[in-house]
Amino acid sequence: MRKLFAFGLAAATTVLIGSATFAQGSADTFRDRADDGAKVHVSGFVCPARIGPFERDAVGEYDPEHNEDFCAYGARDGVYGTITLNPLNGGYDPKAAFADDFSEQDATGGKRLFEKQVRLQGSQLSIYTRTYRTARAEALEYRILFAGAAVKNWVVQTTVEYADPRDAAAEAEFLNAVYAAAEKQIGAP
Repeated sequence: MRKLFAFGLAAATTVLIGSATFAQGSADTFRDRADDGAKVHVSGFVCPARIGPFERDAVGEYDPEHNEDFCAYGARDGVYGTITLNPLNGGYDPKAAFADDFSEQDATGGKRLFEKQVRLQGSQLSIYTRTYRTARAEALEYRILFAGAAVKNWVVQTTVEYADPRDAAAEAEFLNAVYAAAEKQIGAP
């Protein structure tokens, strides 16, 4: 249980400290949409104030050297979702893009559970996913899902930290909402 608390505390600290740092550059790549509080990225992707039970915490630059921007979301009980966007330069290899994240999971004792391509209902978009179990406590498995796809001329990557089975529906809702919106909004006038 201490490990779980430390994991949650570290994630919350990262979000709080990182939010202040990342939000500084948000004016360059995001604009405010006055009617609903959404942030509109230069790609056309909209980071709404809420996605299901998730509330947006921050937007900004994730990795300026690679033109990566992000939207971060949090929900109850330590459920987090992060979306990163960066221009597609050549092809997209999700395993290479997530290599550092996968190495970190392997090094910290994460257990790979699933790796597969998924499609949203009625969509041709193929989304790469890999899920790790990071911890167990009582009847819950704490997991992290990595998902990525090339959408038109942008790479859209999503990471969701959640407890299974309690938050499985919220995780699926977040993933579906992000990629449905990306398909519809990116590159739209």
